[in-house]
Amino acid sequence: MQHLVEKYRKKLLHLPMDFQRSLMDEIRWDARLVGIKGARGAGKTTMLLQRIKAHHENLNQVLYVSLDDLWFAENKLVELADTFVKQGGAFLFLDEVHKYPNWSQEIKNIYDDHPELHVVFTGSSLLEIINARADLSRRAIVYHLQGLSFREYVNFTQGQDFSVYSLEDILHHHQEIAERIIQSIRPLAHFGRYLAAGYYPFFKEIPDLYAQRLLEVVNLILEVELPLLRQVDVAWVPKLKQLLLIIAESAPFKPNISKLSSKIGINRQTLLAYLNHLVEAGLTTHLFKAAKGISRLQKPDKLYLENTNLAFAIRPEKPDMGTLRETFFANQVGYQHDLQYPETGDFLVDQRNVFEVGGPNKSAKQLANHQRHATFIVQDQIELGYENRIPLWLFGFLY
Repeated sequence: MQHLVEKYRKKLLHLPMDFQRSLMDEIRWDARLVGIKGARGAGKTTMLLQRIKAHHENLNQVLYVSLDDLWFAENKLVELADTFVKQGGAFLFLDEVHKYPNWSQEIKNIYDDHPELHVVFTGSSLLEIINARADLSRRAIVYHLQGLSFREYVNFTQGQDFSVYSLEDILHHHQEIAERIIQSIRPLAHFGRYLAAGYYPFFKEIPDLYAQRLLEVVNLILEVELPLLRQVDVAWVPKLKQLLLIIAESAPFKPNISKLSSKIGINRQTLLAYLNHLVEAGLTTHLFKAAKGISRLQKPDKLYLENTNLAFAIRPEKPDMGTLRETFFANQVGYQHDLQYPETGDFLVDQRNVFEVGGPNKSAKQLANHQRHATFIVQDQIELGYENRIPLWLFGFLY
């Protein structure tokens, strides 16, 4: 155990504290069991260590461990927790729990056997909380950590401290909000860089290798996490890579499942299941027309990559600008709101508002016949909007 303590305290010594994710302030850290899911590279490990460094002066009461450490090849998590509590431990932070066999059962036992212990755990976006062998859904408060918003990116790179705005604020007060922001920065000067390489916090480490590292993350998800956590046959992984490339090259992708299954050699039911796994893994986003009855094996009406950085990494040639705009909107707005594919327009949000996304000269003719919903034009390459025309970049300030 001393080996684990030394390793995590060394990490604390070199931990940057100048920027912290917004989710940090939303998590109920006082709960006895907290789970944080998120894509690889989103910053889950940094968040745990920053929480420890900022809020725990007595490090003897705190232990951080990554469950992919070789120490766990010969030692059990429940035994570690028992020893830690007997030595006065009160806060146990567990990283990468999906790397540890039977993690859910042992965390359940720790929760039940040590009521004085607070446990925080992180894992892959594919982590099953409800369907795991030991159902933790009634015990754990689970959060999802998405990649950086455009707001967080600007705060991170420019040393700013811009606040979060609600969707209602942006829809009804976008002019005042944009004017306030423009007094400090020129958002369009940073927006293109964010779309290409600003979603995952590790973009700052070695900028020249960002695209390569992002592809390594994608390959790790496809080659390791999907077979491990969703029992995807490794032989089908090249087909999934081909599928991601097809989505990246489309503008945007409206799947014909029969043609697609024939093209890549996967039967219809398996293809639909794998499409669902890509969403769970944080690699794609699906839009459906139906408001109810959506099943895991229902055909999506529109597919996007989960974020714009993936488009630049998977398809190095300049991606389609229209698709990038829609991908950005779906990613930033879809994090906290329900998205559907309307009959006309690009997005129906929370079954209330319809949005058409486009460039600076985007017209409103496609929304002319909408009567049931409020309609908005979302325009790229403009700093300020007017009435129902809103700058695209401003939707990056939702979280």
